[in-house]
Amino acid sequence: MKKLFLFIAIPVVAVIGALLALVLLVNPNQFKPLIVEQAKAQTGLDLVIEGDIGWQFFPAIGLEIGKTELRNPEGFSKPNMFKVDSVVVEVSVTPLLSKQLEVGNIVLDGAEFSMETLKDGTKNIDALTKAQSAQTTEDTPQPAASEAPAQTTEDSSAKGEEWSINLAGVTISNAAVEVLDKQAGTSLKLYDVALSLSEFAFDRWTHVEFAAKGENNQQKFATQGEAEFRLAKGMADYALRNIKLDNSFSDPATKMDSIKLALDTFEFDKVNALTYSVKGQAAELAIDMTGSASLTVDKAISKVVMGGLNFEANLEGNSLPQSPMKVALNSDLTFDLTKSHLALALKKLTANALEFDGKADVTLGDIPKVRFSLHSPNIDLDEFLGLNQGGEKASGSGEASTTKGGEQTAKEEVEPDLSALKTLDVKGDITIDKFKANNAKMQNVKASFSVNRGVAELTSFTSNLYQGSISASGKLDARKSPATYSIVNRVQGVLVQPLLIDVAQNDKLEGTGNIDMNLVGRSLKPSAIQENLAGTVLVNFADGAVNGINVAQMIRTNYAKIKGQKLDDKEGVQKTDFSALKATLKLDKGNIVTNDMTMQSPLLRIRGKGKANYIKQDVDFTVSTSVVGSLEGQGGKDIDELRDVTIPINVSGSWDDPKFKLVFDDVLKQKAEKELERGLEKLDEKLGEKIKDEKTKEAVDNLIKGLFN
Repeated sequence: MKKLFLFIAIPVVAVIGALLALVLLVNPNQFKPLIVEQAKAQTGLDLVIEGDIGWQFFPAIGLEIGKTELRNPEGFSKPNMFKVDSVVVEVSVTPLLSKQLEVGNIVLDGAEFSMETLKDGTKNIDALTKAQSAQTTEDTPQPAASEAPAQTTEDSSAKGEEWSINLAGVTISNAAVEVLDKQAGTSLKLYDVALSLSEFAFDRWTHVEFAAKGENNQQKFATQGEAEFRLAKGMADYALRNIKLDNSFSDPATKMDSIKLALDTFEFDKVNALTYSVKGQAAELAIDMTGSASLTVDKAISKVVMGGLNFEANLEGNSLPQSPMKVALNSDLTFDLTKSHLALALKKLTANALEFDGKADVTLGDIPKVRFSLHSPNIDLDEFLGLNQGGEKASGSGEASTTKGGEQTAKEEVEPDLSALKTLDVKGDITIDKFKANNAKMQNVKASFSVNRGVAELTSFTSNLYQGSISASGKLDARKSPATYSIVNRVQGVLVQPLLIDVAQNDKLEGTGNIDMNLVGRSLKPSAIQENLAGTVLVNFADGAVNGINVAQMIRTNYAKIKGQKLDDKEGVQKTDFSALKATLKLDKGNIVTNDMTMQSPLLRIRGKGKANYIKQDVDFTVSTSVVGSLEGQGGKDIDELRDVTIPINVSGSWDDPKFKLVFDDVLKQKAEKELERGLEKLDEKLGEKIKDEKTKEAVDNLIKGLFN
């Protein structure tokens, strides 16, 4: 029993003896002047340590320093650049006897750091830079330790130089950082800053944990994380592993609850597995995203490669064309930092039913240079925009708003802000195998366009369309507001009726169409686009028909009424065939005017002129029809007496329900003229001489005018 007591007592007595020796033989206050002196030499600023430096024995042996402040230079709003409520320095006991201060850990509690920039650009940290410069250029040696007063063994001037100090780790808690820039008018605050560093040694893994919260004007953010790092001697090389970051961010329009990033390892010139996730809301758009990649960074930090960059996201919000929207990405990304060049190989990008692949190159600069090539097997824009259900999105983003009284008021139109186009240099190609927009179906769509410093240009657009083709080009100049634009479009060999049925639910016109458009406009407000559109449209249709009107039947019916003949109750097909239909349409401020419309068929020759308004969607058009063949072809009896007589037909009213009116007064007048001319010709034959002189013609004209006026 006695031996056991001695076995326990001897180590305890040794420890107590060592502690007593430490307290009696080593006075920590001998470091205080040394610390203050070194701080002044290194920073040029005054360091104030309130109270004595004392020993701490729990939870570890160490030195405890009370409130400490590093004063700001004159002229700054805060008195201190740095201050801390308490500093605890853990030390190893045995090396102290050999005058070696091996610091196990430094604990800082309540540390505050303030960085301030005045309106003239002066910074409080400039004092640190000046002090370091002065330190390197100073030629005068430090005063010898022997020149300092040596009153007691506790005087640190003589003793301090004999000590060596080594630092191992740091723990920071309840810290704060404030960055105030009066010149730029910005303020950044970090608070609840914490840092914990485990045992540290070169070439060994060290664990670190950190956390902070902050505010930047109306933005709030928080971060916390942990990692392990290994630092080589001389700090020539380092590695990281088990890296985890969890961040949050919010401002008046955004609330990101979680932004997580994790790396299993991070070493240069090696492939490192990366995972990330984002969850929150941005601009009323709910975001839930997860992703992964393989990250490789070369030792020179000149090239970053993210192979197999993937993410899957679920997006929800009224601003989306479809909600919810599932978005997925699979790509490879390479960033060359020396050339500021980013290369993206897009293997697959999906957004619900949409699918894309392609590549892109971005060169960063004052104006980023973007070049890309994009392909999609099928795009149904109507389905994507939700236009297949009733023609409008269910979210109801129309141009009218409802007041409390139930009345609708027109939504105020504003010119779109295109200023971002001035900061772009973009050029690319898009290929779409199948494309549907406004229910019009296209195949083999190929488009090339560019955006360069405010000018967007569609350099080429080609597509197959209803057994025909379409080609187009266009230009939008947004360097001034409102923007101006031009469009050149050519349609060849397109089947008109199926196109009109799909696009406008209108089957009024059949045939093979060729259309050339050359249009210009100004302003992109919806109403202004219609009002300011101007230019020319050339129409050339072949082998078709106008549905909804049977011109031959209309002529026959009205002529029978005039002659008092019995009408044929059988109604023929409401259709007028033609072999060719041509017109030049001039557009100006909503009006469409033509003076040269012609239509030819074996039965009729038609000329037309008039106008329509696509804003009001009404028409006022006169068609002059001449009978040149037999009406039998249109299901009726032959009317030989109307041959070579021009019959005017007026088309008026709305586009949806146009009214057709036969102007038969003019028909009868022409008929009377023809009959008198024939009578005079027969009289000439009987008399054997011509009597149709000028006086006779004048008399005939007066007679006809008297009958029809």
